Amino acid sequence: MASAAATSLPTLASPRVSFSVSAAGKNSNGLPMSAGARRVPGISVIHSQRGRMVAAAAAATKMPPSARGEDGEKTFVEEMKDIAMSLHTEDQARTVNLRNATVEGYLRFLVDSKLVFETLENIVNRAVVPFPWYAEFQNTGLERSEALKNDLKWFREQGHTIPEPSAPGTKHAAYLKELSEKDSQAFLCHFYSVYFAQSAGGRMIGAKIDEKILNKKELEFYKWEGSLSQLLQDVRAKLNQVASTWSQEEKKHCLEEVEMAFTYSMDRLRHIFT
Repeated sequence: MASAAATSLPTLASPRVSFSVSAAGKNSNGLPMSAGARRVPGISVIHSQRGRMVAAAAAATKMPPSARGEDGEKTFVEEMKDIAMSLHTEDQARTVNLRNATVEGYLRFLVDSKLVFETLENIVNRAVVPFPWYAEFQNTGLERSEALKNDLKWFREQGHTIPEPSAPGTKHAAYLKELSEKDSQAFLCHFYSVYFAQSAGGRMIGAKIDEKILNKKELEFYKWEGSLSQLLQDVRAKLNQVASTWSQEEKKHCLEEVEMAFTYSMDRLRHIFT
């Protein structure tokens, strides 16, 4: 859960990363959306006040006019980014240590990541979707499932056994499917977090891992066709456009989901180091 204006997974310069999840109440779609405590099976959680995180984002460092929307205000994607970035520095509770990286753990991470990206792609590519604006996010150029398929094929050719998807991947995929049907604001938050985290901190961590355990073999997972910065900018603009049609309560609900998206991403990443 990642950048030019993107969520990033924890940087290797800071060996400890933090994550916490909380929520309660329900929106009109029947899913949780306000402060309290929510636990999702298979996901490690540390209680925190989600409202405090949203407030922190609202008071984040001011951006120059060129980074703001047409009215001079911070864009919605920037608000999501601010909350995601704050999660890397508060209540540090997990250790990311390159010395513990293994090929087996890396394969578990890649397999679970493939499932999550496939799920996102399948959701937006469906012929009939409950929220038509999902179609805006088809063929963005950020898709990763085909690249991961090729990478796993390479590992298999090197004699490695490819594992089945595990809980961090299967549970996130199931949660994405649920959100996509009932809670489009929360779904968009996860869409943003997964793709933008991968393009930033995920890419940097991947380069370090590839150097350490793959003899500098660069995986397709970390390559994009064309200009990555332009691909991100195009998707960022679409995300902001969709969010511009939401009420303030819907925007708040989306921002409150950032912690959950971050936690799912961290549970997948942890495969590499355990």
